[in-house]
Amino acid sequence: MSDFLQEMAESSIARARAAKEKRTVTGLDSRVSSARPPIPLPFSDAGFDVIAEAKLASPAEGKLIQGPASVDRVVALAETYAANGAAAISVLTEPTRFSGHLEHLEAVCDAVSLPVMRKDFLVDPIQVLEARAAGSSGVLLIARMLPGDLLEEMTDQALDLEMFVLVEVFDRSDLETAVRVFDREVLVGVNCRDLATLGIDLSRFESLAPHLPDYLPAVAESGIITPEDVTSVADLGYSMALVGSSLVSRDDPGATLARLITAGRDRVSGVTR
Repeated sequence: MSDFLQEMAESSIARARAAKEKRTVTGLDSRVSSARPPIPLPFSDAGFDVIAEAKLASPAEGKLIQGPASVDRVVALAETYAANGAAAISVLTEPTRFSGHLEHLEAVCDAVSLPVMRKDFLVDPIQVLEARAAGSSGVLLIARMLPGDLLEEMTDQALDLEMFVLVEVFDRSDLETAVRVFDREVLVGVNCRDLATLGIDLSRFESLAPHLPDYLPAVAESGIITPEDVTSVADLGYSMALVGSSLVSRDDPGATLARLITAGRDRVSGVTR
């Protein structure tokens, strides 16, 4: 595991431990029962969709939004994405390097009618319960951070709660772990970020594409900036992209999102504009 992932794992373990200690006080189980029902992830007949990410900062780019960071800014981004064709909203809840918070997730779930996914470095089943209690319809699980049996346990837990699961891999070794849940109805995501340098290696999309299960939706993560990037991953068989920093940092995130979606769907359908 890279130094960066190790740092994120240690932070997440501490947060999971704190959540367990507060579980009775916060009424987590009752909040799960009373949360808004999960919203199924829609798949467009046009053949390509985008999960748009609302976040305030990232380790690679630093602060992404000028001015004060607040839950209102995250909600505003999510509403913009919802109005411009996103299939789902991804919300960062990691606090130390992404300025995220569970409050952001809950606020976005209250504000939009789309499915919302908790994106974090989850390492404990209680964090899946936290996501569901906040109203989340999905979670990201990173294969590299989870032993195979724990990945299975957390995947099954999320699916039992009628949530969708995006299982993220970085290389062939991660796929060996992730294959343990490929008999479930999950999404498989390829992240092209180098966890040692935090740089982008777009060639990873191509190198891993032949090894992904063709019966599961494949998601291209990180490094998607231009419509040309979208057409490239669509050509490789990816049916979704998860896009964050390149939307958040734009003056017109909604219009940028719409252009990316159109590029992917045009490529799949063979339309030339």
